[in-house]
Amino acid sequence: MFTACQILLGFSSLPNFSKIMRPLYCFLLLIVGFIIASCAKQSSNFSGLAERIEKKRNLRVVCFANIITPIVGEMPANLGERINTVGAGKLAVKLYNPDELVGAMEILDVVSEGKVDAGFGAAGFWAGNIPSSPIFSSIPFGPNANEYLAWFYEGNGMKLYQEMYDSHGFNVKVLLAGMIPPETSGWFTKEINSLDDLEGLKMRFFGFGGEVMKQFGVAVRLLPPGEIYPALEKGVIDATEYAMPSIDEGLGFHKIAKYNYFPGWHQQATTFELIINKDVWNSLSESQQAILEQAGRANLVYGIAKGDGSQGPAMKRMAERGVEQRTWPPQVVEAFKKTWEELAAQKAEDDPFFKKVWEDLQQFRAEYKEWGDRAYIY
Repeated sequence: MFTACQILLGFSSLPNFSKIMRPLYCFLLLIVGFIIASCAKQSSNFSGLAERIEKKRNLRVVCFANIITPIVGEMPANLGERINTVGAGKLAVKLYNPDELVGAMEILDVVSEGKVDAGFGAAGFWAGNIPSSPIFSSIPFGPNANEYLAWFYEGNGMKLYQEMYDSHGFNVKVLLAGMIPPETSGWFTKEINSLDDLEGLKMRFFGFGGEVMKQFGVAVRLLPPGEIYPALEKGVIDATEYAMPSIDEGLGFHKIAKYNYFPGWHQQATTFELIINKDVWNSLSESQQAILEQAGRANLVYGIAKGDGSQGPAMKRMAERGVEQRTWPPQVVEAFKKTWEELAAQKAEDDPFFKKVWEDLQQFRAEYKEWGDRAYIY
């Protein structure tokens, strides 16, 4: 190589060139090599820096309830506000009410297909596509909010939750993004004095609780929130459960149904999810993903605090409006519980995925019981 360079530069005819210039040439060659290596390293560094510079992302999020609805609508609104505040400059979301882009019951499909970026709802609404899905949103007779969250984050709950969507072919990433404490167990247009009075009722009911009610002769329908009041008003349904007194108050159920029954045996805690199209999720930076995850966790606290903190005044207002707030007799609650246990056992036989999740949850609850029974006064 040295000889070739010597010829190209025209120095081959000079006497003693090799002896005089070889050391200098080698030194210059080392300097050139160092410069090239440094440039390559800087280029690599600039490339890595470019990769770390985040492009701001704007996500469209469709909601299952109107964002002005107390608590269940306020939760996605609060979630969106947190994301937009923390993600200023790198991540923003725009919320859409039901039917602005798609209907409430279409959210899972359109998010999975990539027609919208994300959706806020509850897994139990997808029972038509995934029969076991309500196990991740609410379960008759518990767990309550504390125990449920412990299973999701300290047990296998979130892992199994994601597995549910993956194994059923839905291209979504799921995050917990809201929770409310117990609900009432139903608004009725007539007094219910015994289980026999349930026979023949037409009722809106959510999740596994609805399957229990079917065993007592109730004709159950699952309606999104915006369709419940019109159905009651037109006599399409005779009764409905939906949420907590302050939420139900905003939907006006008390104007038609004057009997509200407690406790909410069917939903001692209810979770809400943010599902993101998985391709969109994978295209986000780690910090953008973290913003969504942490905003979702913060929204859990918001929903529980808002839910528990606003029910006393709402119940007082209901009583002033002539609503009779009844408590189910112990034998009725026991009948509901026995029926649910039988249904759960049958589901475990019929659905391998339900069996897997149910057994994991029961094992967790058995271990938790040792703590829960001793630690909590009520």
